[in-house]
Amino acid sequence: MTAGGPGGPGGPGGAPVRVLLVDDQDLIRAGLRGILRASHGFDVVGELGDGAGVVAAVTELRPDVVVMDVRMPGIDGVEATRRLGALDDAPPVLVLTTFEDEEVLAGALRAGADGFLLKGVPAEDLQRAVRQVAAGGSWLDPAVTRRVLTAFRSGAPATGAPSTALDVLTTREREVLVLIGAGLSNGEIAAELVLGEGTVKTHVGHVFAKLGLRDRAAAVVFAFDHGLVSPSGGRA
Repeated sequence: MTAGGPGGPGGPGGAPVRVLLVDDQDLIRAGLRGILRASHGFDVVGELGDGAGVVAAVTELRPDVVVMDVRMPGIDGVEATRRLGALDDAPPVLVLTTFEDEEVLAGALRAGADGFLLKGVPAEDLQRAVRQVAAGGSWLDPAVTRRVLTAFRSGAPATGAPSTALDVLTTREREVLVLIGAGLSNGEIAAELVLGEGTVKTHVGHVFAKLGLRDRAAAVVFAFDHGLVSPSGGRA
């Protein structure tokens, strides 16, 4: 979950990345549209001013990724993300915020968000983050990653007794964990390790089972905690 990483100009097979924008400020949505325009490989398929209609919009529009403000009146981004998690085939969520509020951002991760970015970052970072999350990877803004992960750990629900010994992993499983921590999707991990995507999926499942991790966000936290990746995106 880091700035950087692979990502082409569009979606799978060169198709535009289909984006649903959710933000209560018209001016912010207009700015996002300008950055995520067709000439850069994106297709903004819909916009919402609050989180209440997110599930219906996703069901109708089938976006590849939801770019969601975290603080909105009524249904906020955390609750909207949680509601999306009830769908069988929910798209990934990238949370945007102007607030460096680590508790709120950690709450978004617990709700199922695949990453977060502070508003005001360079356009290129936003574009890369949207592509990365749409491809099944993760993205954490390095400016606040350490504080958010600390908040995530303090409030994450217990999931049994996760092992803290990396030696329960095979060499290949450890390599996969490092790449998960760096934010790569299964497809990107497969390309980097020259493996089939199905094989990578199997390794990911073994990592989660052996370490007692419930999801990719927990795997990223584990990788950070054990020095496999750094908040700036470096790998051990």
